[in-house]
Amino acid sequence: MDKKKRTRFIVICSCILAVLLVGIFLTGDPAKEEEPINIVMKDAVLHETAKVSFPIVGSVNPAVVSAYTVTAIILVFSLTVRLFVIPKFTDTPGKFQLLLEQAVGIFDDLAKSNSPQRNKFLGVYVFTAGAYIFIGTLFELLGVMVPTTNGGSIALPAPLADINGAISMGVFSYLVILSGGVAGNRFKGVLHTLKDFSLPISMSFRLFGALLSGALVTELVYYYITTSFIIPVFVAVMFTMLHALIQAYVLTMLTALFYGEVCMKEGPIEDGKIP
Repeated sequence: MDKKKRTRFIVICSCILAVLLVGIFLTGDPAKEEEPINIVMKDAVLHETAKVSFPIVGSVNPAVVSAYTVTAIILVFSLTVRLFVIPKFTDTPGKFQLLLEQAVGIFDDLAKSNSPQRNKFLGVYVFTAGAYIFIGTLFELLGVMVPTTNGGSIALPAPLADINGAISMGVFSYLVILSGGVAGNRFKGVLHTLKDFSLPISMSFRLFGALLSGALVTELVYYYITTSFIIPVFVAVMFTMLHALIQAYVLTMLTALFYGEVCMKEGPIEDGKIP
C-alpha cells in the first residue's frame, strides 16, 4: 500500500471513529430511563413480562416460539436433503456431500468409540441433539423480532436459553441413557443409570447456564450506551459461536459416554470378543 492510499485509509478510519464517538456522547440512554438493569437481567432469565402470543396455547415464553421454529427449520431441511440431494450423491463427493458425510462421521465415531456394543441408535441421537443445540444457538444471531403481549417487541432467543428447554434436553438425554441400560443389561442397567440421578440436573443446568451467560453479557453490553456501538456485535457473535460448538460437543460426549457405560455387558472376554 503506497503512502497516498495509506493516508486515505487512516482518514476514513478516523472519520468513522469520530462519528461513533459523537453518537456515543450525543445519544441519550433510553434503556436506563425505561427500566433498571436488574429488571432487564431478570426478564432475560424468567421472561415474566415479555410474553409472546402463540396460537391455541396462548401467552408463552419467546423460547417456545424459537424451539418450534428451529424444529421446523431442521425438519424441512432434512426432508429436502433426503428427497432431493442424497439420491444424487456420487462416489466422488462434492463440497456439500463431503461436509454432510464429515458431520455424520464425527457423531458416528463418537458413538462407536464410547459404546462399541450398541451404537446405531446412539449415533442417530447424538447427531440430532448436536444439530439441534448448534442450530438452535446460532438461531439467536438472526435477531428475529416478534411482538409481545404487552405491546413491545423482542428478538427470539436460543431455545435452550430458557430453563424449560434446557431441562427438557437434559431429561431426554437421560432417558436415552436409561434406554441403553435397559437394552444392554436389563434390570442391572436400570439400577446403574438410576445411581446417577443428578445427571439430568447437571446436563440441564450446564446447558442453561452456558447459553444464558452469553445472553446476559450481551444484554449488559447493550444496556450501557458507551458500549452499545459495534462492540455488542462482536460480543454476541463470539459468545454464540463458542457456546454453539462447546455445548453441542459437551452434551453429546456426556450422553455417549454414559450410554456406553450403562449398556456394556459385564463378563469375561472370550476369543478376543467384547462380552
